[in-house]
Amino acid sequence: MDKSILFDPFISPNPLANEIKVENLNPDYMFISHGHDDHVADAIAIAKQSDCCCIGSWETEGWLNAHEINNTHSMNIGGKWAFDFGVLKITHAVHSSSFSSGHPGGSPMGCVIQNTESCFYYSGDTALHMDMQLIPKRFKLDFAFLPIGDNYTMDIDDAIEASTLIECNTIIGMHYDTFAPIEINRDEAIERFRKQGKTLILPKIGEQITL
Repeated sequence: MDKSILFDPFISPNPLANEIKVENLNPDYMFISHGHDDHVADAIAIAKQSDCCCIGSWETEGWLNAHEINNTHSMNIGGKWAFDFGVLKITHAVHSSSFSSGHPGGSPMGCVIQNTESCFYYSGDTALHMDMQLIPKRFKLDFAFLPIGDNYTMDIDDAIEASTLIECNTIIGMHYDTFAPIEINRDEAIERFRKQGKTLILPKIGEQITL
């Protein structure tokens, strides 16, 4: 069954995404990894227009409920749930989390999603951490989303090390270029992954890719 999942929507305040129309987004599910504005800026608007099921921490569910979003499913680190798109397992992320409204953000998190077609890891915002090596003990990943922008998260070297820990050589980079402190040299980043026998994919905003 084909289902669409939107992760951490930061669109309308993002000048790099000015060609994306928030009002046209109608996902079936939304995964919110933590409460920072650059991950939830458009979450309320999209949830209301699409009535998608919003997945996040217990604290994130409370924040959504306070905004009259009730199609929610709260989870916490280590838990898993079988949705109609596959099994989603919550993973540890080393970061911080809070909502600008003052609502508690709970623990930041990532997830592994597995179904009969593929298995992938979405790390959320995170530092490199040794819990990543637990993932391949349970899952064989086809690809993974890892931050590469440094300053707030892992840098390129840490992301390369993370890809080794999770035993996945196909990486989609994220959390880079949006703000001055996380700008990268794209060609250099791709080359550094290539030299380690790995593939770094940096899709253009709005680009559709098949993995």
